[in-house]
Order: sequence, then structure tokens, then C-alpha cells
Amino acid sequence: MTVISASELRSRLSQVKLLALDVDGVLTDGGLYYTEMGQVLRKFNIKDGQGIKLLKQAGVEVAIITAKSALSTLNRAQDLGITHTFLGVKDKLAQLKTLCQKLNISLSQVAYVGDDVNDIEVLQAVGCPMTVADAMAINQSIAVYITKLPGGQGAVREICEMLVASCR
Repeated sequence: MTVISASELRSRLSQVKLLALDVDGVLTDGGLYYTEMGQVLRKFNIKDGQGIKLLKQAGVEVAIITAKSALSTLNRAQDLGITHTFLGVKDKLAQLKTLCQKLNISLSQVAYVGDDVNDIEVLQAVGCPMTVADAMAINQSIAVYITKLPGGQGAVREICEMLVASCR
């Protein structure tokens, strides 16, 4: 983990205008369930969803940026009212930069949560790189905050609550 003081973390959190999230391993536990018909199922955590709703109420934008093109992710995003949902993204950083331009914010005002190697470039570019307890070691070495909980088990709620508290 990139070592920063508690006051520096609070300062970074207070600057966040957008929370961008990976899906598999962050909003889910990273497991994929296959039905006999070959359909892939993902399990999302209801506590994470409530945290996202509270964060949006506090005025922070939320985005999903994922390499997979799963209808289940789109459905979950719609349930949560996440309008910035990008599926099948090959270059997450380019997508995030485009979104930041649209929202008229800088990368320094973004908190990004990613757990695996395809998130490293984004983590290195944003003002508040974060990851989950069970993320890859390299992601943890870049992050300014590592959740106490693993992905898909309330980690996003943990981050949302910190961001909501920093909005007050």
C-alpha cells in the first residue's frame, strides 16, 4: 500500500467527485457461476448497492468500467441508477478520461477501485486509487486505501461510507 497519513487520505477523499468501479472482484467476489445451459451468473452484494445509493445522494457520481460485457452488470447498474456504465472496455483509462471530460472533472478528483492487473494503469492515474482486501499484491502496493472486506462482500460499501463522511 502506498503509505499516506490519515489526514492525507481524508484530504484525497474530500476531493472525490467520481467513484469509478471495476466489477469482477470488486462489486462481486470474483466467482462466476455457470448454469447447465452455459449462462454466466454473478452475485452482487446488497450492502454495496445501498452504499452506492447513499453516495449518489451525497452528490458523488458513480461509474462502472469493466472489460466484460455482461448483461447482469448492466441490469445491476440500472437497478442502482448508475448511468455511467461502460461494458466491454479494452482501455479503461481512456474511457475514464472521456468520462472525466464529459463531467468536467480531472483524474485527481476520481477514486477508482480495481483488484487486478487490468486496473493498474487507472489506479496509477487517479487521485484516490483504492482496492479490496483480496486484490492482487501489485494493486495493493499502488492503492492509498485497501478495504478491510474482500470484493463482493461489502468492500464497496466501506468505501462509499468513507466518501459520504468526507462530503460532510
